[in-house]
Amino acid sequence: MNIRTNLKCTLAVTAALCSSFAYAQKQPHIILIMTDQQRGDAMGCMGNEAVISPNLDALAGEGTLFMNGYSSCPSSTPARAGLLTGMSPWHHGLLGYGEVSPEYNHEMPQMLKDAGYYTFGIGKMHWHPQRVKHGFEGTLLDESGRIEDQNFTSDYRQWFQVQAPGKNPDETGIGWNDHGAGIYKLAENLHPTFWTGEMACQLISNYDNNDRPLFLKVSFARPHSPYDPPQRYLDMYKDANIPDPAIGDWCSRYEKPLDPEKVAKDAPYGNFGNEYARNSKRNYYASITFIDDQVGRVVQALKDKGIYDDALIIFVSDHGDMMGDHYHWRKTYPYEGSTHVPYIVKWPASEHIAPGKLDNPVELRDILPTFLDAAGSTVPADMDGRSLLALAKGTDNNWRKYLDLEHATCYSDDNYWCALTDGKIKYVWRFRTGQEEFFDLAKDPQELHNAVNDKKYKKQVAEMRNEMIRHLSERGEEFVKDGELVVREKTMLYGPNYPKK
Repeated sequence: MNIRTNLKCTLAVTAALCSSFAYAQKQPHIILIMTDQQRGDAMGCMGNEAVISPNLDALAGEGTLFMNGYSSCPSSTPARAGLLTGMSPWHHGLLGYGEVSPEYNHEMPQMLKDAGYYTFGIGKMHWHPQRVKHGFEGTLLDESGRIEDQNFTSDYRQWFQVQAPGKNPDETGIGWNDHGAGIYKLAENLHPTFWTGEMACQLISNYDNNDRPLFLKVSFARPHSPYDPPQRYLDMYKDANIPDPAIGDWCSRYEKPLDPEKVAKDAPYGNFGNEYARNSKRNYYASITFIDDQVGRVVQALKDKGIYDDALIIFVSDHGDMMGDHYHWRKTYPYEGSTHVPYIVKWPASEHIAPGKLDNPVELRDILPTFLDAAGSTVPADMDGRSLLALAKGTDNNWRKYLDLEHATCYSDDNYWCALTDGKIKYVWRFRTGQEEFFDLAKDPQELHNAVNDKKYKKQVAEMRNEMIRHLSERGEEFVKDGELVVREKTMLYGPNYPKK
């Protein structure tokens, strides 16, 4: 072999190694798909045989299904603040249903933009002001009719008037927080669920920026009420075995029978009867199947574009929906129907992570650090969330023991609480009343029995109470004094860490 031939071989090998190294270092495309108000058990892959969700089940089968995914502050705005910032409720400062701040030190779209990503958001953001971008280069909004500025019209509703001039996008007639149900009265392709999926597919198919990886947030406004699926999706559930609500031995105070025709259609508590609850849940499940089809379309668009294998995809919801469990409706409660959310991560092929299920307690705050880690960026030291990458690889042996949950007063004075859980047990402290609750989720996943006074759990309850004291101690004597939990007379909605306006 002469020198020239040898040099060519050396250069070829070097080029191949450099190419391989460049591929290994390549930033993945990042796709965040989220729903609004979807319970953690409302997918087939979570063991619910009543729910038709083949595309989500397939996504879970190719990635990591986190069995104990939670929303720490289970209503739209504080949950989305945690997702945006990677912070716990106390540290981002929004402790219940209030306004997401226009600016934070850590913001998901901005941090990914700074890392070289093209950032775009589609669907429901529920931010304030509504057109704030937090680093997105563009957004197409569906705010479900929510208007903060009299001159605001969402992109979905403007599109709707082009597609169906003069028609009413709310013709179904069910309010945004009503828990009754009904069929969507217009053409299926006018529904906001279809619009969100369609816009996402169009953006993916048009994305030809080879120099920048894509960060796309696809945020569906359903299955949050109105539970209004198109007829063909409800027909899929005609013979489904829809379970009755779970009713605990502790919730009789909420049992008052109510006639849905005579009380507020968005009443947060009440026994509307099993038939009413099953009908709402059937429509709710059908709405999830409609979303599942759109997720399938998005996945196919990624495959058609040739970027699916190289993409990091996370599917999650902002919080759950009680669906009548324990005579509770909607969210903001410490119970599983409200706090437990779907949580699927499909990893880029380059990470070589085997599909499987994990029981570690994970939360919305963990998504941003996961994205940063996968993108090769540094996770800020003061960020509460932790990257899921090492956990999925089996190299993180020091994951959090318990996850903190809380919500400021909503719907009733006693619904002001903080909780700790690892997905196997849960301890709840009621700030206003001093009431404690303890559930053995491993044996009692539906929280049918409050075991706080059971002798066999006395030691565990004491341990969890001490954990709560440690958790709340940084908040000062308004929350913990002389080593004891403090009963509070006033609600704190915006904490001291909420960004100053």
